[in-house]
Amino acid sequence: MRAVRFRDDAIQVVDVPDPNPDDGEIVSIRSASICGSDFEYIDMKCTATLGHELAGTTADGRAVAVEGVFGCGSCEQCAAGTYNMCPAALTTPLGMMRDGGMADALAVPERNLVALPDGLAVEDASLVEPLAVAMHGIHLAQAQPDQRVGIVGAGSIGLLSVAAATGAGCEVGLSARHSHQMERGEKLGAHAASGTYDIVVEASGNKGGLEDAIAMLNPTGTLIVLGLYGGNIPLPMLAFLREARVQMSLAYCGCHHGTKGTRDVDQAAALLAARPEICETLITHRFPLDDAAHAYTVAADRQAGAVKVVLLP
Repeated sequence: MRAVRFRDDAIQVVDVPDPNPDDGEIVSIRSASICGSDFEYIDMKCTATLGHELAGTTADGRAVAVEGVFGCGSCEQCAAGTYNMCPAALTTPLGMMRDGGMADALAVPERNLVALPDGLAVEDASLVEPLAVAMHGIHLAQAQPDQRVGIVGAGSIGLLSVAAATGAGCEVGLSARHSHQMERGEKLGAHAASGTYDIVVEASGNKGGLEDAIAMLNPTGTLIVLGLYGGNIPLPMLAFLREARVQMSLAYCGCHHGTKGTRDVDQAAALLAARPEICETLITHRFPLDDAAHAYTVAADRQAGAVKVVLLP
């Protein structure tokens, strides 16, 4: 079958063996979107098949998204629903040290399948995974409908954080680098950031964005760190002066506030089905799998208007 891998310093579509049914349910991939993490894996010269934002159909015809955190399923963390902190999940991320799903098919453990609700097309459902990342952060912040939420960074995770926060009934202010990003944020219910906020989501992944996020935070407010940092996170002194509550957010899980419950991915699928404007706003480009190299070039050019680029095997 075909698969997208980084070889010889280039994105290539190569032939690889079919997935092993012993590894899980075989999902025929119908949509696979490009994430910023994929570029990190490319920079690291990873050679595994890329892709962890995935949706497709099973052999019996079920339309599903894929929960991209593959925990062991048996350890204490998995049993508690916090499988995002399972030791196996932390050492075998899809697309880095384990083959991902930018391919014709992928073997997926049954527990990692996400049934798609009516109203969510499988061609759009690769957004379930990144929206779950954003919703997990909003859940950790325990956002309430009467609160103001500021979001710094308007890439796909920042914009999906807008969707998650407005879905929780919050007033949302967005700090965006590009005008086209702000326009998309407004379509999802945000306004330009102004003043200070009860909760601030840092979704830029850079030092300047982190400083802006702290500056936007009310005293004793909650900072949610969704942006990825390669080294230490440089908290400015202002975080101490405001007694900021700093909450790190890792992927998504099936447990909130210490109680095992509905998975973030299931709630993300439901929100996408209820609000079709999220997919319409986020997905800016679609390409066939064979055009993966061009798709990555487009996804890398944020100034040109790309937000979420989806490959269609």
